[in-house]
Amino acid sequence: MRHVLTEATIENLADLYEAERRIRAPDQVRSLVLMDALVGTETTTLALPTRFIRQLGLKKVSKGRASPYAGAHRGNVCEPVRLTIQGRFCSVDVIEVPDDAPVLIGQIPLVMLDLVVDVRGRRLTGNPAHGGEHVLELY
Repeated sequence: MRHVLTEATIENLADLYEAERRIRAPDQVRSLVLMDALVGTETTTLALPTRFIRQLGLKKVSKGRASPYAGAHRGNVCEPVRLTIQGRFCSVDVIEVPDDAPVLIGQIPLVMLDLVVDVRGRRLTGNPAHGGEHVLELY
C-alpha cells in the first residue's frame, strides 16, 4: 500500500486526568503534535519511538512482541495516550519502537476514530459507510 501521512496530536492521558482534577495545570500536559505520522494499515495499535515515549513521560506497563516494521523484537507496552486526528480522539495503548522507526498509527485507533484510508487520495477520511460522520459501532 502507498504511504499515507497524517497530522496527529498525542497527549499523556494521565496528565489530562490530573489537569481535569486540577492537580496539574492544563499547560503542563505533555503532548506532541506530529505533522507526519505514518498510517500503517498492517499495524495493530499506536507505535511510538523511544524518544517520544520519554518526551510524553509514559510508563512501561508490560512487554510485547513487535514485528515486522521495526524488526521482530520484544518491545515495551506503555500506558495509554489520547490520540487526536481530524478532531476525533481515542485512548490507546502504545508500543515502543526504536528511534529510527516512524510513528505508526494502526488499525485499532483507526477503527476507534472511524477513519479509513483513501488510497487514491492518499489521505485519511471519515468512514464513507457512516457518511463521514464519527460513529462508534456496537454489536
